[in-house]
Amino acid sequence: MNNFIKVSYSLYAIADDGKQELMERVPEDKPFQFISGMDMALERFEKQVESIESGNEFSFTLTPDEAHGPYEADRVVDLDKKVFCVDGHFDSQNIFPGAIIPLINEDGNHFHGIIMEIGDDSVKVDLNHPLAGKTLLFKGKVLENREATNKEIEGYINMMSSEGCDCGCGDDCHCDHHHHDGECGCGEGNCKHHH
Repeated sequence: MNNFIKVSYSLYAIADDGKQELMERVPEDKPFQFISGMDMALERFEKQVESIESGNEFSFTLTPDEAHGPYEADRVVDLDKKVFCVDGHFDSQNIFPGAIIPLINEDGNHFHGIIMEIGDDSVKVDLNHPLAGKTLLFKGKVLENREATNKEIEGYINMMSSEGCDCGCGDDCHCDHHHHDGECGCGEGNCKHHH
């Protein structure tokens, strides 16, 4: 059964010393909403909330393996600076250290890269998920949990196939957790690169 689930939460990263750092807050007036069983949320996140009734609160921890996987050093790559050119000019307005840029691989999967350094001829990009290697604590509330209608399921399928990922969850989309090797486009122009 596919459930329509709407949640609000605060997401904390837990350091080795137990210290909690707030990474994201999803308020009730802008909730994260998804349909279960459609690979739109982290699998373990979905399993934790899908059995919670509307109106009930939750608090649970996900290990790195249950969340965004381990941090992998080989996912930090140097890309030709030309990849980030728009109309023949380097896109310095959007490409700077710390910037998170949208990428898409040859399978059409969307993910993000973090700009680390900009050199004379290349740009160092971290393709790890920003939360890779981190233990995550979710504290929140299930605002709505009910069986999804056929119309809702059809709408989400159409949205996912045309836009890649727009599940109403704000800037940090939890359906955006797949990292694949392959050919990627940088999102700002007709640029492609292979990593």
